Amino acid sequence: MSRIEKAMEKAAQLRDEVAPSSEGHPQKRVFKAIPSQPPPIPSVAHKIRPDNPYLVNLNDPHSPTAEEYRKLKSVLVKMTKGEDFFKNTIMVTSAVPHEGKTLTALNLAISLAQEFDHTVLLVDADLRSPSVQRYLNIDNGKGLSDVLLDGTDIGDTIIATGIGKLSIIPAGHIVSNPVELFTSQKMKELIEEMKYRYPDRYLIFDTPPILLFAETRSLAHQMDGVLFVVKERLASHENIKEAVEALKGCELLGMVYNDAILDRHDERYSYYRDYPHKAT
Repeated sequence: MSRIEKAMEKAAQLRDEVAPSSEGHPQKRVFKAIPSQPPPIPSVAHKIRPDNPYLVNLNDPHSPTAEEYRKLKSVLVKMTKGEDFFKNTIMVTSAVPHEGKTLTALNLAISLAQEFDHTVLLVDADLRSPSVQRYLNIDNGKGLSDVLLDGTDIGDTIIATGIGKLSIIPAGHIVSNPVELFTSQKMKELIEEMKYRYPDRYLIFDTPPILLFAETRSLAHQMDGVLFVVKERLASHENIKEAVEALKGCELLGMVYNDAILDRHDERYSYYRDYPHKAT
């Protein structure tokens, strides 16, 4: 039984308890189910120092590229956060490999976490070829695959980066064929549990390319929203069309147009050029 089911069962038991009224007659006591406080993010033993030049929001925050990520962040917050809703589970994917989805997820997460109002948990859900830890210069350890396969507690896999309020859950041990894991009831319960335990923060999932692996399609349908990364002159029109078709029924928040040519002289603005837009 999951923690959520246990909490719901306990709440139901409490609601059925009987207490005497002021008039001496029994009456049912009504309780509101109040979720327990989520486990605190572990303290930072030492701040990590990733030196990858493509982590622009960390290593080159005044660059035009970093500003584009801040624009993307602003649009995302407007679309996912309101007075009566918070769409906090966001998946970042692409049609084919090498379109920059992981760096997009990282720079977006860093940009969000550097703000006072936003806490971010970045999940490396690419169990075949994880790269979040490599970009952040963090040693490999327990992660998402260990939670799914061995029952490791989520809290034991979280790494506080010391970069704003950014923490990560690594991929963990590489899994050659994680389709069954991602389509399992256990994965669905895990996502629900994460939303329950960490309702106050963005949960950003970096996933494999959607055309190559079936698990990405399954995960997309369990997310509050999907960001789709397209690198100019890499994925074909047919690739993009097929990938968007595969996301039908999901909340496609928009596309990030990456590595774009700025003008007719074929000069590139920067490694990343993001054009978020509301998908129709």
